[in-house]
Parts: sequence; structure tokens; C-alpha cells
Amino acid sequence: MFYIPRNPSTLALASATGGLVLGKLVDPVVAPWLQGTGLVLGGLGVLWDFGGKIRRREGGSDLLAVLCIVVSLLTQEYFAGLIIVIMASGGELLESLATSRASSVIDALVRRMPSETLRRASDGSLSSVAVQDLLIGDLVVVSPHGICPADGTVTEGYGVMDEAYLTGEPTQVPKAPGAAALSGAINGDAALVIKVTKLPNDSRYAKILEVIDATTQQQIPIRRLGDRIGMLFAPIAIVFALVCWAVTRDHDRFLSVLVVATPCPLLIAIPVAILGAISVAARHGVLIRHAALLELLPTCRTFILDKTGTLTLATPELVEIRLLGTESHQQVMSYLGSLEQYSRHPLSRAVMNRVRLDSIALERVEQVQELPGTGLRGEIRGATVRIVGRKHLPKDVQLEAVITAGLECFLIVGCRVSAHCIFRDTPRPESRSFIGHLAEKHAIRRVMLVSGDRKSEVSYMADALHIEHVRAEIQPEGKLAIVRDEMKSAPVAFIGDGINDTPALVAATVGIAFGEGSDVTSNAADAVVMNSDLRAVDRLLHISFFTRRVILQSAVGGIAISLVAMLFAAYGMITPAEGAILQEVIDLLAVGNALRISFYKGNLSDFD
Repeated sequence: MFYIPRNPSTLALASATGGLVLGKLVDPVVAPWLQGTGLVLGGLGVLWDFGGKIRRREGGSDLLAVLCIVVSLLTQEYFAGLIIVIMASGGELLESLATSRASSVIDALVRRMPSETLRRASDGSLSSVAVQDLLIGDLVVVSPHGICPADGTVTEGYGVMDEAYLTGEPTQVPKAPGAAALSGAINGDAALVIKVTKLPNDSRYAKILEVIDATTQQQIPIRRLGDRIGMLFAPIAIVFALVCWAVTRDHDRFLSVLVVATPCPLLIAIPVAILGAISVAARHGVLIRHAALLELLPTCRTFILDKTGTLTLATPELVEIRLLGTESHQQVMSYLGSLEQYSRHPLSRAVMNRVRLDSIALERVEQVQELPGTGLRGEIRGATVRIVGRKHLPKDVQLEAVITAGLECFLIVGCRVSAHCIFRDTPRPESRSFIGHLAEKHAIRRVMLVSGDRKSEVSYMADALHIEHVRAEIQPEGKLAIVRDEMKSAPVAFIGDGINDTPALVAATVGIAFGEGSDVTSNAADAVVMNSDLRAVDRLLHISFFTRRVILQSAVGGIAISLVAMLFAAYGMITPAEGAILQEVIDLLAVGNALRISFYKGNLSDFD
């Protein structure tokens, strides 16, 4: 049984190499047959790849290679044709290696959701059913740390759910009977019973999947830099070769011109440069998943950034306590710490960090209760002390106009509101300087902060980081619409870290994901910043600018030399075989220049 490679370039390279080597080893009478067979098989592989590129509106740099192969067959100049096949298929294999991706975004989304769930019958018995078979009104049991299979309402149980994939907010959402549950949310430590209110195909998670799928299908094919240069050069070379043939009627000269004109520097040097850049980026903590990023990122003039987890550390910090009663600051902190030490809510960590920092003494608490959705309560020295959200304040409480909603909680001692605690997500240490240097160092004309968080939180962060353009409380579809609208004016780079950012990552000119938390987000992005550091994004900017410059040098330089060689070929000073060898020399020069990227030791950061 013979193994047939799936990649046509592999078959083309193997056939051409085999024909070239065997043609030199066997009897001279048989050699042309072997070389011709190798050229036919290899040429078919190159032609197949070229056809696929044409369907994708690519392939400008391959047109001359295909034409050379056809003319080589017709004129029986097999050696020159085989060299062209090896160059074209070898470059295609390098390109495939550089642009390979682990899996698709849609597959990752589907894998994330459970295929089966536990449904509870009216008699209390449980049975495993396919998620797609769920009906409105069914009761499903979501196990601890399981994923909610459909949109619904909690009917039994108390706990929390992580809905960050949708909202982007760093806090977990308390769940109690009557609370809404979103499909795709990750359950906490307690089992919950959910009554299905929407069919799985109509759920929030399914809608996000549909948006991503539609966005992927509507993406405009990217015409690579090499293809654009090839599209300009190919007609010039073909016209020149035709004029040469019309004047001399010499088939060899016609083929020689085409051979030396074949843009092998585009076919070989560009993939070599891309592979080198991918290697350098990996050494600096960036995984490049789509090689086109290296050519497209330098063209981006608008940066859109998510807030939570991208510009911030996703760790809330207690930044202000507003005293509203008669208790002192120290007494308020003691009440807060004494109660919050029993809580597992994310904001409790921020309170306890502040308590330890201020060396606050804690008091004994009795009858501690924490009901998700209603707050925390306990008895301290005979007084009932509660920590609640804005929705659970006593109805007769009148707040000052300056007290705006946000990441917050209120301390109630007895029947009086004693304090208003304000939390902020901690910005990354490098966020402000990174934002500040984009315009001056990288010609970024517009920086936007787009987030699903509350308006007060997003505005606070924008002011702290000096970001002028701000959009808050934006759902995934809204982020997608913003990206598309901005792309009408300029290429856009989008940076985010959650599943809620996935549609925007797919639609943007360049999508950059932070961290390894979600394979959905990673597969949607063109690059993944493994250590979630904005300095790595700056390094990626420098790598992409340097790569684009080297690619232009190799491509334009190689074509300039080819133009001179075309003149010599037109005068009959270069045979097709000599032209193929000369093209190899040009390749070596272009590849040598491209290899500079792999050994680049220059400065990859320009902000503090």
C-alpha cells in the first residue's frame, strides 16, 4: 500500500526531487522520461495549490511559477522546470508550517459545552439526556464546577456562577432560587437545579457561537504582501517574455526570461522570514497562530482593548470607604473584616487584604449567614451587622448623588447604613505607559477601551489610563459591531482575554488574546500572549515591524536582481538551466537576508 501525502506540496516536492536526482543517476536515455514524469507529478501538485489560492483570491506570487512549469514541459526543459517546482512546493510547505493552527474556534466552542446533562423527572429521579433534547420547563441539575447547559432560572440551591465569558467582569455572580442562569456559565461549589427557559439552540451561548460562525464566514480573504507584489510583477514579466519571443522567435529565450523572472524570493524568503519571526516571538512569550499577523499588525492604526484581564489584573482592590454613620474608620474595617473572613466572595479577599495591611483587630462573630444574592450577616457584640449590595439596602435609605453604582458593598449596623465600600479592578503596572507610547512609537491614531463592565468602572479605568474613547456595558455582539465600524476607517487590532471577546478577535484585522485560560479565545486570535503582559504585545509590535521590513527588502531586492537577469536572458546570454541556477543564487541572497530575523537581538521594547 502506498502512502499518498494529503498536502499537494509534499507530493510535488517529493516528485520533483525524485525526478531531479534519479535523472542524474540513471542512463541518459531513460533520464528525460524520469525527469518528465517528476515534472508532471510535481507540476500537478503546484497547479492544485495554485487553484486553491485563486479560489481564495490569493496566489499572485505563484502565477509565474505555474507558467514556467507549463512552458518547461512543452519545451522539454525538464531541469529548469524541476527546480521551479522544488522552489514553489518547498515555499508552500514552509508557509503551511508557519500558518498552521491547532483547531478551529467553532470546534473549541462546541467542545466546551457538555453534550449531556442530568434531567430531573417529576418523581425526583435523575436521567442523563442529550443537551439538544432539553425542552422548556425541564429541570436540570448542574453539578459543582459543571457548565450550565441552557438558559434558565434557579429553582433549588444556593451558590455562585462564573459568567465572565459573557460579561468580562471579575466577580462571580451569586445564585439563589429565582436567579437567572446563563448557558455556558461555570458553576461554583454547590449543585444547582435549573429550570430551562430557552431551548439550547436559542440560548445565550448558542447565539455567541452563531455570531462567531457568521463572522468567520464573512471574513474578507487577506491578500498577503508577497501576493500583492507578485500581482504587480507577474504581468510585467509575462509581457517582457512575450515581446522577447515575438522579436526573436526563440523558445529558449522565452523560457529563460520566465525562469529568471519567477519570484522565488517571494516563495521562499517570505516563509523563512515568517518562521524566524514566529520563533523569536515564542522566545518572548507570544504564540503566533496566524502568520498574516506579522504583515498586518504594522498597518493597524486603531487599537481596541478589553478591560478586565487585559488592562487590569482581574483582582478587585478596596480603594475607598465612605463613612455614612457614627462608626469610625477603624470600627468599620473591624466589622467588615470580622464578617468577610467567613465569605468566599471574590470581594472578600480585597477586604481581608486591606484588613491585614491596616493591622485591624477582628471581633467575634455569631450566627454567620451568607445567602447568595442577599449578602452576608452576623451578630457582633449583640448588634446585627450586614454587608449587602445596593439592591438590598433598606428602602428608606437615601444615598447622596455622588455615590454612583459600581463594584461596591454597603455595611449596615443595626438599621443604619454605616459605610459604602468602593472596589476597583487593579490596573496592570505597565498599562498606562503602554497606552501612552502607542501613538508616538507605533503611529496608533486611536485607542479605545471597550468592556462589558459597568459604565462607572470602565470610565474610572479610562481616566486612570488616559484613554479618551470608551464604550461600557457592551455585549459580545456589540464588541463585534464596534470592531466592524472602526475597520471602515482603518485596520484594527483587538486585544482581549475572554470568550466574550471571541467575535471581536475573529473580526478584527489582528486579534491578540491574553493568557491560556480558554482554547476558544486562543483559537480565535492571531496571536496569544502567554504571560498576559502588555510588554509582550509591544515586543510583538516590534517583531512584526522588523519582519515586514525584512520581507520587503528580500522581495523587492530579489525582484530587482531578477529584472536585470531578464535582460541578459532576453539577449540569449542565459539558458533555461543557467537561469534556474541563477534563480537559486538569488534565493540564497534573499533567504540569507530573511534569516536575520531568527538571530535578531535588537531592542524589542520602547516604553517603561
